[in-house]
Amino acid sequence: MTESFTAPVVAAGLIGGFAAARYSGRRELGGVVLAAAGAWCTTEWFKAKGPVVAGSLLGGYLVAFGASHPLAKKIGAWPAVFAVTTAAAGAAYAVADH
Repeated sequence: MTESFTAPVVAAGLIGGFAAARYSGRRELGGVVLAAAGAWCTTEWFKAKGPVVAGSLLGGYLVAFGASHPLAKKIGAWPAVFAVTTAAAGAAYAVADH
């Protein structure tokens, strides 16, 4: 188990990044939020579980971000963000936090 719970930070990075980009009108601000949360989580995963798990969870985080874009065309922006956030945060909880 990590020293800190990372699943809520994963969720904050994905949801907060989308919200920051959407409501500020500045996509790069969303990227900063997304990157900051991802960097912090990756550091925690690396300390607790090693490079393979950290890399895998970071990859899942980035895939979730990327998958939200085409998914948004099918189900809408917010539902897509919530769907991929559930998957990424769930993986973080199951693999690193639990």
